[in-house]
Amino acid sequence: MSNIFDIFKQIEKKSPGPMPPVGWILVGLGNPGSQYEQTRHNNGFMALDLFAAKHNVKITEGKFHALCVRTAVSNIGVLLMKPQTFMNNSGVAVKEAVDFYKTDPSHVLVFSDDISLDVGRIRIRKSGSAGGHNGLKSIIAMLGCDSFPRIKIGTGNKPHPDYDLADWVLGRYGKEDFEKLSAALDHAADAAELVISGQIEEAMNRFNRQG
Repeated sequence: MSNIFDIFKQIEKKSPGPMPPVGWILVGLGNPGSQYEQTRHNNGFMALDLFAAKHNVKITEGKFHALCVRTAVSNIGVLLMKPQTFMNNSGVAVKEAVDFYKTDPSHVLVFSDDISLDVGRIRIRKSGSAGGHNGLKSIIAMLGCDSFPRIKIGTGNKPHPDYDLADWVLGRYGKEDFEKLSAALDHAADAAELVISGQIEEAMNRFNRQG
């Protein structure tokens, strides 16, 4: 399998057609800035970038304290957004977009990293607690509920109990793990298509057992 980032080089410009109204908000969690690129904590950003590339769009518009772009999945309008508030305040950006489009939380789908999953694994959930993830915690606090679906992308756990967690999640993958991550990001993008199309059970059955 070729590196998933090669696909970014193949994006072709398309003539914009009529865009359906936003029915879903797809959020990738991460930290802005080149120093955080391709770190474990930026799995959400990487998954969203791949999703955007598959839809021939780039996430470059500054809006809602985020970088955004609109696209469509199965004739459903989708806002893609990468909060630029840093991870711990991700909910600020998400709440602005939710209020603007009057989106029900059940139609906010979040890509996030997860240290409890091995590298190469993803897990789709319809709702649930933050599980210690500060980005999810912020979104739950700002939306006032945890009833939004999320796709968690494994980083693997820190190699030793004494290893600093921040150092682990802000570190980068080795070559072997990055290849596993590439496959997981591809699965996450495919799973998001199913969730947005109303097939979350199919997504869970197909991807939660892989890896």
